[in-house]
Amino acid sequence: MFGYYLNLALRGLRRNPILTALVIVAIGIGIGASMTTLTILRAMAGDPLPQKARQLFAPQIDNWGPVNGSGPGGAQTDDRLPDELTYMDATALMRAHVARRRAAMVEMQLSLIPADPRQPAFEIPVRATYADFFAMFDVPFLYGGPWSASDDAAHAPRVVITRALNDRLFGGADSRGRTMRFGAQDYVVVGVIDDWDPTPRFYDLGFNTFGDSEQAFMPFTNAIDDQAAHIGIRVSCGRNTIGAGLQGLLRTECVWIQFWVELPTAADVRHYRQFLLNYAADQRQSGRFDWPPRIALRDLPQWLDYHHVVDGEVRLLVGVSFGFLAVCLLNAMGLLLAKFLARSGSLGVRRALGAAHGAVFAQCLMEAAMIGLGGGLLGLALTRIGLASSTALLPETSAALTRLSGTDVAIAVMLAIGATLVAGLYPTWRAAQVQPIRHLKAP
Repeated sequence: MFGYYLNLALRGLRRNPILTALVIVAIGIGIGASMTTLTILRAMAGDPLPQKARQLFAPQIDNWGPVNGSGPGGAQTDDRLPDELTYMDATALMRAHVARRRAAMVEMQLSLIPADPRQPAFEIPVRATYADFFAMFDVPFLYGGPWSASDDAAHAPRVVITRALNDRLFGGADSRGRTMRFGAQDYVVVGVIDDWDPTPRFYDLGFNTFGDSEQAFMPFTNAIDDQAAHIGIRVSCGRNTIGAGLQGLLRTECVWIQFWVELPTAADVRHYRQFLLNYAADQRQSGRFDWPPRIALRDLPQWLDYHHVVDGEVRLLVGVSFGFLAVCLLNAMGLLLAKFLARSGSLGVRRALGAAHGAVFAQCLMEAAMIGLGGGLLGLALTRIGLASSTALLPETSAALTRLSGTDVAIAVMLAIGATLVAGLYPTWRAAQVQPIRHLKAP
C-alpha cells in the first residue's frame, strides 16, 4: 500500500505545479532560516570532548581579593575569581602530584623558520604546555607521540605539530626527528597530530574560542627559557602591576596561564578541591593573601556555562528564526488547503468508487510528506547559503561554527517533513471530508 500511496502522491504533485512549488518554497525558506541559526547554536553549545567532559577540571584561586578583582583589566567572571593562574600558582600545582594528569599552558605567536631556505619565515600560533596535555585531552596522533615528562623536566627543545603544518613543511611524510627553528632555537619534531579541532576550544576561552587550534606544541618549561619574549600575550592584572622583564612577570600577581587537571572519580574531585583550599590557606598564612581563601573547581561543561560560551542573543535569534518557520508553515497550510480543495472533483470520484475517508487522508498526507521532503532539500541549500553568508559576516575565528554536519542535514530533513505533516493535517482532513454526491451530479 505504501508504494500505491507514493505513486498517487507523485502524480498529485504534478497537478497544479505552481501551488506545489509555492508550498516547497515557503517550507524551504523557513527551514533555511531556522537551520542556519540552529547549526550555529549546536556548534557553540556542543560538547567538545564528550568522552571525558566530566573528568576534566579547571581550578581557580582568588589571588586578587575582593578589591583587586574588580579593577580595570581584571577577570570578567560572575564571581570575580580570576579565570587563569599566575606563574607561581601554576608551577606550584604542577609540582604537586595530586591529580592523575595536569597541564599548565599558554598560547604564543612564534615565527617559524623552515629548514628549506626557499620557504620564507611565517608566524603561527604555538601552545606551550606539558606532556600530559595530549593524553588528558585524547589528542590523536598520525606519527609518533608527545614528548615525555622527563623532557618537561629537562626543558628539552621538542615540538609536536599538526597534520596541516606537517603537510606544509614536510609534504605529509613522517617528520619525526626533523628539526624546526623558532627564533634562535632548533626544536626536534617528536610527533604529528592527526585531525583534532575541538569546538569550542574549551581549554583556552580567552581568545579565538571558536577558531582553529594551535599548529604546534612545545614544552612549557622550554618556552619560558627560550621564547620568553612571546609569552603572556594576554595578561590580566586587575590593579596589580608588572615588574620589569620576564622575572617581573613570573613573580607578579597577574594571571595569564590556563590550567587543567584530570580527575576520574568523585573521590579524586573531593580530594583535589580540598588540596586547592589548603593551598590557598597556606598562601594566606605565608602573608601573600590577607583575605579568606577562595577557590573553585569546575568540570568542562560547568566551565563552558561559567564563561557564557553560548550568548543569550544567539538563543534569542534561534527562537526568532523558529517563529519565522511557524509563519512559513501557516502559509504552507493555506497553500496546501487550496491545492487539495482544487482537486475535490477527482477526490470525490475516488470516494464514490469506494475509497474510504482513511484512504483519501493517507493519499493527501503522503503528498504533504513528499512536499515536505522537497522543502527540506531546498532548505538545506538555503542553509548552506546562510552559513556561507554568516562566515563572511562573523569574525574569521568563528568560521568553525558554520560547518553543516550529517546530523544537521538529518535534522533539517526530518524537521521539514514533520513540520509539513503537522501543517498538512487540517488540509488533509478537509480533503478527506469531500462528499462524492456533489461531484457526481449531472450538469
